[in-house]
Amino acid sequence: MKYSQLIACICAGFVTLCTACHPAPQAEQAQRIEPVTAILGAFEREVTLLEDQVAEQQEHEIEQIRFVTGKLNGRNVVVAWTGVGKVNAAMTTTLLIEHFNPEQVIFTGIAGAVNPELRPGDIVIAERTAHHDMGTVWPEGLFQKGVKSRLDGIENPIFFPADGKLVGCAQRAAERIALKRIETVQGQRVPRIIKGVVVTGDAFIASTDKCAELRKKLQADAVEMEGAAVAQICYQRQIPHVVIRSISDNADEGAVLDKQMFYILAAKNSADFVAEMVALLEPAISIGTTSEGKE
Repeated sequence: MKYSQLIACICAGFVTLCTACHPAPQAEQAQRIEPVTAILGAFEREVTLLEDQVAEQQEHEIEQIRFVTGKLNGRNVVVAWTGVGKVNAAMTTTLLIEHFNPEQVIFTGIAGAVNPELRPGDIVIAERTAHHDMGTVWPEGLFQKGVKSRLDGIENPIFFPADGKLVGCAQRAAERIALKRIETVQGQRVPRIIKGVVVTGDAFIASTDKCAELRKKLQADAVEMEGAAVAQICYQRQIPHVVIRSISDNADEGAVLDKQMFYILAAKNSADFVAEMVALLEPAISIGTTSEGKE
């Protein structure tokens, strides 16, 4: 073999070896898939009720958090349990976005009623969400204020608006679904479904006075512990989102007992409502990507 040919063979072998040792860029590794709808819930029961309806399930563990992919009412979905609180919700949402590139995010689960007209089993479609515990505390009390986004340095709004198309889809689902009736001392009642404001904080609210404050200051209809954190991540990443909450208690002094009594009913209504929403989503026409190499 001539010297020039030997050098060429060595170079070719070196290139092959480098290619094998260094995978293609992440964008080339990513598998092209149909767009996926992400569904998140704070409590395990809220999520398992939806998982039970997911076909062709596959489990993915990322940073010890379980994500389930498959089809719900014919649409590709990824479902995950965030855990309670804003930090858990933000962390899980970020991992989901980074690894599954969802077309939209739906957050679901239970909440306490701030609107005095709401009762356990009722559902609030959040047209907007806010952190009720973020801002500046002056002698007169807490004044809400958004923080600057780390992505672009622009200050976040106090209220994060839900995606209009997802809210419209939720309204159509409300017209179609028959939710489980609620037993009361006056007899059975049909749950209400309203559009409204959901507020979020890192404390379980069981105070009539606090409810009155949230209603007066933020026009809140329901209070919970995760929704605005998910909304903030989606807002900053420009991903359509909506928060759907089913009332489990009245966020007053009897909230703990009410939650224990109505939790399963509220979670079931929330899960059934979201499943109906997914069935009504517009057919996806774009192409999404995901990377198994990132898991």
